[in-house]
Amino acid sequence: MRITLDRRWRVLLRRHGPGSAIWRRRFAMGLGAISIGLVALLFAWLADQASHYFDLFANRFRWAPLLGTPSAFAAIAWLTRRIAPEATGSGIPQVIAAAGNPKRIAQHLISLKVALWKCVSTIAGLLVGASVGREGPTVQISAAILGWYARLFRTPMRASMLIAGGAAGVAAAFNTPLAGVTFAIEELADAYEQRVALLVMTTIVIAGIVSLGLAGNYVYFGEVSQTLTVSAVLRIAPVAGVAGGLAGGLFARAMLGLSASRDRWLPVFRDRPVWWALFCGIIVAGLGVATGLTWGTGYSSARAIIDGTNAPYWFGPAKFLTTLATALSGLPGGIFAPSLATGAGLGTLLRCIFPSDPGSAIVLLGLVAYFTGVVRAPLTAVIIVVEATASRGLILPLFLSAIIAHMVSSFVCKERLYHGLAQRWRTEAPS
Repeated sequence: MRITLDRRWRVLLRRHGPGSAIWRRRFAMGLGAISIGLVALLFAWLADQASHYFDLFANRFRWAPLLGTPSAFAAIAWLTRRIAPEATGSGIPQVIAAAGNPKRIAQHLISLKVALWKCVSTIAGLLVGASVGREGPTVQISAAILGWYARLFRTPMRASMLIAGGAAGVAAAFNTPLAGVTFAIEELADAYEQRVALLVMTTIVIAGIVSLGLAGNYVYFGEVSQTLTVSAVLRIAPVAGVAGGLAGGLFARAMLGLSASRDRWLPVFRDRPVWWALFCGIIVAGLGVATGLTWGTGYSSARAIIDGTNAPYWFGPAKFLTTLATALSGLPGGIFAPSLATGAGLGTLLRCIFPSDPGSAIVLLGLVAYFTGVVRAPLTAVIIVVEATASRGLILPLFLSAIIAHMVSSFVCKERLYHGLAQRWRTEAPS
């Protein structure tokens, strides 16, 4: 009898004790979430510093970026191909591809080596004026961190771990925990299961507590308290939705189309990715020097526009082109923040059409419509904007603009941007 009881206790301890699979997974998730919060804050600070120093440099030596930026684009593209080609681009398509087949390709696309180079090269891009954001890279870096802890604690690599890590990265990057959950639903997970939901929310909570404790309860774009009347919503939201859907869908179609058929349309750059990066850098440098406003993430410009500052009418189109050129160049870096800045530029145009209505509210409608048109994730777009501006009074108008933009964008570009880009990583992954 005693032997039977001892054996039973040993079985229970093996299944549910500190060394059991379920507890190893919990330790991996908890420590990974804490690390994600810390790394996201450090990455955000480094990115802001890089943008700040480039602005100082560009203001003092106005013409220097004409030479420096294209050369740096070529150098970063060359180094990325040699060191970590999996770090190219946003990082979100890599996480989507890895979540689709975590056992076969996760270590190839989501590793600490790739994450480290992603961080370094994104900051390098911001140091030379590239129109990139840190949010997409944060997703890949965060997924890599959680994947590393999963291997450290010998827990099986599952899609839910990568989804939770990527979602926590979005939440930490914008200080928007709800947006992390919705991003996991709309972009990273093909099927939203209960166990994935619990893991995502737990990881986001832990990462969010770390971020909140160190950075404080800040609002990404500042608070917007303006609201719109029903009649104003019915006038403005459809216009914003159609305009944002058309422009965002055009960006997505250009990204997918040029990525797939560049060699056919521009044969001179066939098998010459470094020269292609140099060419894209020339476009970014030319627009940056000519305008003085299209460098970097565009965060400061977007925030100023939301606050009511009048921006030039050409800011939105110019930011559109610099973001497209940077994304096509192959440099590591995201499109979240630059797309939000482009959407704010679209809001500037809408503000001119409806001059008697609250300007900041109109800008947010244009911003969310364009962002939705690009990524085709209306729920994530609205939640990010609401949490990043504390504009809860505009949630219904924002949803109306986002839904219209989603429908319009789907006519312009049939395939969703991140999922279309993820196809490359699925096909290039080692067997």
